[in-house]
Amino acid sequence: MSHDPHRITDLDTLLALYGEPAQPSIAKEVDYVHPHYRAFIEAAPFVVLATRGAGGLDASPRGDPAGFVTVADDRTLLLPDRRGNNRVDSLRNVLEDPQVGLLFMIPGVNETLRVNGRAEISVDPALLARFDMDGKLPRSVLRVHVESVYFQCARAIVRSNLWDPARHLARTALPSNGQILADVTAGEIDGVKYDIEQPARMRATLY
Repeated sequence: MSHDPHRITDLDTLLALYGEPAQPSIAKEVDYVHPHYRAFIEAAPFVVLATRGAGGLDASPRGDPAGFVTVADDRTLLLPDRRGNNRVDSLRNVLEDPQVGLLFMIPGVNETLRVNGRAEISVDPALLARFDMDGKLPRSVLRVHVESVYFQCARAIVRSNLWDPARHLARTALPSNGQILADVTAGEIDGVKYDIEQPARMRATLY
């Protein structure tokens, strides 16, 4: 491997490049769900769940009506695992390494909320029943033991104009799911058929 003189390989060089963090950047992090942070969690309809395991890393989108992640107490969150594709990448990772990261996002709000902790998978019937949605229960619930919580400043959302409808891209501007599947499988999957059936399949299997 050729030597890259611009590659940073040690912490001292990295810290010299970026400098010290501002005091508020440190002070905002706590090891429990402060009432203000609870308000963010209860307003969020979307969260990204990050996990790691022997098979690699995974960042999985999770969504439901706002407040679907329940604050059981100031050190415990409950995240229902709704119906999906049964790959269970995140859950496989949790079995191997319980460390998880959560990134909560609220449409229209530029700040995000970050939670780090350790998770366990539960199928306690009483716990599942708490997340009933039109008679449909989640397959399991992640119990997250909180270790750190803090808000992420708004710069990334502001720079990306994420919530600006004028910047939203029409789905037709990108390859369809069927096109992707047909091409990556060299025609093994009928992409046209997949796209035609997808809307009804989504409605029937949302929960």
